[in-house]
Amino acid sequence: MKNLSLQIRLIIFFVIIAGFTWGAAAIVSLKEYREEIDEFFDTYQLMLGRQLASADWRHITPQTQLTADKIIDDIEDADMEDEAIAFAIFEQNGKMVFNDNEEGKKFSFRPGQELGTFQKVKVKDEDWRILWLPSVDGRYVIAVGQELEYREDMALEVIEELLTPWLLGLGVLLLATIFMVSWELRPLKRIASEISSRSSEDLSPLQAKNLPSEITPLMEALNRLLERIAQMLKKERSFISDSAHELRSPLTALKIQLEVAQLSKDGSSERMEALQKLEQGIDRSIHLVEQLLSLSRLEQSEIMQQENLSELDWKQIIASVADGYKEKISEKSLKLETEEKETPFSYGNPVLCSLLLRNLLDNAVKYSPEKGEIRIIMEQGSLEVINTSAEIKPEVLNRIKERFYRPAGQKESGSGLGLAIAEKIASLHGCQLVLKSIAEGFSAKVIKTTDAEA
Repeated sequence: MKNLSLQIRLIIFFVIIAGFTWGAAAIVSLKEYREEIDEFFDTYQLMLGRQLASADWRHITPQTQLTADKIIDDIEDADMEDEAIAFAIFEQNGKMVFNDNEEGKKFSFRPGQELGTFQKVKVKDEDWRILWLPSVDGRYVIAVGQELEYREDMALEVIEELLTPWLLGLGVLLLATIFMVSWELRPLKRIASEISSRSSEDLSPLQAKNLPSEITPLMEALNRLLERIAQMLKKERSFISDSAHELRSPLTALKIQLEVAQLSKDGSSERMEALQKLEQGIDRSIHLVEQLLSLSRLEQSEIMQQENLSELDWKQIIASVADGYKEKISEKSLKLETEEKETPFSYGNPVLCSLLLRNLLDNAVKYSPEKGEIRIIMEQGSLEVINTSAEIKPEVLNRIKERFYRPAGQKESGSGLGLAIAEKIASLHGCQLVLKSIAEGFSAKVIKTTDAEA
C-alpha cells in the first residue's frame, strides 16, 4: 500500500470509506424498514382478526367455502395476496369451518393456545406469524397469519428501490472523485516533470504559479533548499579555487628552493639557507593542508552529532593548547597569562574547542611583537584572547575573518584560515566570534549566544 502513488491511495481510501458508509446505511435502513413493516402488518393482522372475530360464522357451510374459493381463484394476483395474509376459522373443538382457500387451510389448530397473542409457527416448512383471537360469541377461534418471508422480501425490495439510485449516484461520485484527484494532483506531476528535466547545474527556483495553498509550502521549501544548495556549491567552488591558489604559492616556493639547493655546492651557505627555507615551506604547506582539512570537516554537519559531544574541561583544554606554544612563546619572549573565572560553556565537542583556542592563540602568538603580552580570559559565557598588537585598520578588521584573506604587506606566514575556522567552530557551539582593537591591543572574543551545544 505504501508503494502505491498518492493518487491511487486517495482513490482507494475514498472507495473504501464510501462503500463502508453506503453499506452501513443499507444495513441500518433494512433494519428500520423491517421494524416498520412488522409493525404495519401486525396492525393489519390485528384489524383483520377483529373484523373476522365480530362476524357471524354459525351459518357457514361447505358450499360457502367452495363459493369463496372460486371467487378467490378468479382474482388476479391471488397468489401474492395469499402470501400477504391468510386466515382460518376454527370451532372450539379444532374443526376448521372456513379459510381463505390457499394458505389458511394449511393452518393447524393448537389447543390451549393463548388467545390475543402472536405466535411464530411452521406451516409446511415455512415460517409464519399467526395471531390467534376468539370470536365475539366465544364459539370460534380466529387465526390470521402472514408468511415471514413475504415481509423479508418486501423489506429488501423497498431497500433496493431506495438505495439503487444512491448506489448509482455513488458510482458517479467515485468517477468524479477520481477525476478531481487526478486534476488536483497535476501541479505535483508538473513539478516532478520540471525537476526531472533539469540539468544538474540548474538550481534556479521552481515556478510556484497557480498552485494550491497546500502545495505552496512544499514549493517554497524546495526553493529554499535549492538556494542553500546553490550557495553551498558556490562556497565549495570558491574553497577549491582559493585552496588551489594558496597551495600553488608554497609549492612553487618549495620547487625554487629545491633548485637552489641542487645548484649550490656541498656545504655552502646558500645550500643551507635553501634547505632551511625548504623546511619552512614544507611546514607552511603542512599547516595549510591541516587547516584546509579542518575547514572541510567543519562543513559537515555530522561533526556536531550528539555522540561527539561531552562535558568540557576548559582548564585542561587551555593547558594543553598553551603547552604546544611554549617554544614559540619563548622565542619571542612573550608573556602568557590565563584568567580562569568561569566556564564559557560546559557542553560541546572537545576536539573542536581545542582547535578553536589553538587558532586564536596561534594568531595571538604570530602577530604579537617581541616581549608582548597574551591574556586568555575565561568567563561565564565568553572566552577571550587578548594580545599586544598595533592598531588594526577598520577595513582590515571587517575582512580579517574571510577565508584566505591576508592584509597587504603582511610579513608573517599563514594560510588566512585560522580565524575563519574559529568563527565556524564558535557558530557550531552557538557562539559568536567578535574581533576588535582595544587599548591593550587586539581582542578575539567568543561570546555565547544560544544553546546549540545542548
